Amino acid sequence: MAKYVFVTGGVTSSLGKGIIAASLAKLLQARGLRVTIQKFDPYINVDPGTLNPYEHGECFVTEDGAETDLDLGHYERFLNIYTSQANNVTTGRIYQTVINKEREGAYLGKTVQVIPHITDEIKRRMLLLGQNNKYDIIITELGGTVGDIESLPFIEAVRQLQWEMSEEDCMVLHLTLIPYLKAAKELKTKPTQHSVKLLSQEGVHPDVIVCRTEEPLSPDIRKKIALFCNVKPEAVIEAADAATIYEVPLLMMREKLDLIVLKKLNVTHYHEPELGRWKEFLDKLKYPKAKVTIGLIGKYIELQDAYKSILESFVHAGAMNE
Repeated sequence: MAKYVFVTGGVTSSLGKGIIAASLAKLLQARGLRVTIQKFDPYINVDPGTLNPYEHGECFVTEDGAETDLDLGHYERFLNIYTSQANNVTTGRIYQTVINKEREGAYLGKTVQVIPHITDEIKRRMLLLGQNNKYDIIITELGGTVGDIESLPFIEAVRQLQWEMSEEDCMVLHLTLIPYLKAAKELKTKPTQHSVKLLSQEGVHPDVIVCRTEEPLSPDIRKKIALFCNVKPEAVIEAADAATIYEVPLLMMREKLDLIVLKKLNVTHYHEPELGRWKEFLDKLKYPKAKVTIGLIGKYIELQDAYKSILESFVHAGAMNE
């Protein structure tokens, strides 16, 4: 049976849940496990196809023609696997399915409510990829920020799954921010404490806290976060700013994130990570032998995320050609 890792985010959006999820997936894949990632977005659009790129960045089109979130592009680039319609679900799609069922009379006249009907549909979608025995671990990224009104049904669905599944079949990883106040010359843990408190109020307790930070976390700060957020000190992970997103898996490996996850999920069949090709790619990326200027002509060029896949393809091609 597949095991599940849920990735939530707190304090602020755009912390890099997608990159952390993809990096964890890469490390687990490098250890010989079959991994995939799915993204649940809390907006009511049925898919990002109708969203303005300035609002949401590019719309990533999968092999089966699904118009999805740009994070799926990261998943494919990191894991070298194809994603599909099943890997990206929005609130709009959930509600559309439930309303269509209600119109067909599938609920036999019952009052249709967020709990159980909406949360049941979310849970059904969350478990969909794990049903064909193709994957050992499924990482589910929940879009939005803990505390947002629209993400409540997703958090509730995770709470129910944690309650229904055995302890070693699912876990929650919470990504948060540790801001550095220049005037006080110190890192502040209070936003993280509030974020974890909000999550806990919804009945979901994180097993691992990944802290985005500009300055290194001291052992004292890790202990403080562990104490106030009720996790083990080794489960407080430092996610420092990296020169390139492709360095993040190596930073997460240094923090032993993959080993913490494998231990919590009680996975024992794995080997040392094979990241030779990845490191080779990183070396070429960091130390190019020549430079070339490329002009990108487009409609939405003020926002770099609007053409994310094209920009990343230049990065990949540039690295391969040094």
